[in-house]
Amino acid sequence: MALRVAVTLGLPDRLRGDGATADQVATELNASPVALDLLLSHLTTLGIVERAPTGYRTTDRGTALCADADNNLTNLLHLDAAGGRAELAYVELLHSVTTGQPGYPRRYGRDFWSDLTDEPRLRETFDDQMTRRVRAQVPRIVAGCDWSRFATIVDVGGGRGTLLAAILEANPEVRGHLVDLDATATAARRTFDDHGLGDRARATAGSFFDPLPAGADAYLLFDILHNWDDEHAGRILARCAEACHPTGRVLVVEGVAGRRADTQSGLTMLVIHGGRERRVDEFRALAGARGLVLDAVTDLTDQRCLLEFRLDATA
Repeated sequence: MALRVAVTLGLPDRLRGDGATADQVATELNASPVALDLLLSHLTTLGIVERAPTGYRTTDRGTALCADADNNLTNLLHLDAAGGRAELAYVELLHSVTTGQPGYPRRYGRDFWSDLTDEPRLRETFDDQMTRRVRAQVPRIVAGCDWSRFATIVDVGGGRGTLLAAILEANPEVRGHLVDLDATATAARRTFDDHGLGDRARATAGSFFDPLPAGADAYLLFDILHNWDDEHAGRILARCAEACHPTGRVLVVEGVAGRRADTQSGLTMLVIHGGRERRVDEFRALAGARGLVLDAVTDLTDQRCLLEFRLDATA
């Protein structure tokens, strides 16, 4: 929590270079000088700042918590960003474990997605977090699947379009269509334009609980289902199944419990969203009830698998 408060107050950035005294920074922040000095003393113990003739200054280690560090830590720690705010729901872990329900609404009075809808700043930080967290894995995801099999791919809830853009760049014959909420879809259009993909990629504002663009060869769900309980995850799969071309595929890319998912992620999905990282047999059962058959499971990275589903011809 000391790190979260330090990031929220912008202390690692403010104390770069020559640094400043606790009194100086407290005046700037309208904070208690005594209390701020207690925090800075503990940050010294943690190696984030150090004492200097000018007061406190950020250490080399502490620069990892600066806004320009480009490592996603500030987003995950800042208490006014979607990630940092959401993780405080862990104080409701007992409630989640005993009821199976998310702790986020209990703490904040509304669910995570409603917060993002009503607070544009939270939506922006969430989209940024999602873009950054997968960036390093995109090359392996693109290389780990023969995307050229699909003439058209609908990226369902595809965020700012980073993954779909990479897939299209590596497969010049493939066309893409991204569906996400309005502000995010707008950002995805910019991504496609920046990559020169305007003629092969489009982005449509919409929800994956509503009818999806029909007739595509593949419907991609990247890090989507683990955010939802079985009822809502099933509804998303049902929308993909009803829209899919008869010979098409539904492609689920995310962590798989017991195979490519860490245990902390499972708890996080529960506490924040009421979801979880599912096992292969759970995916099979969830999709089977929506007319989908699991064809194959492929390990893509150390954190994610590709589960490929086809329509059940006997359904």
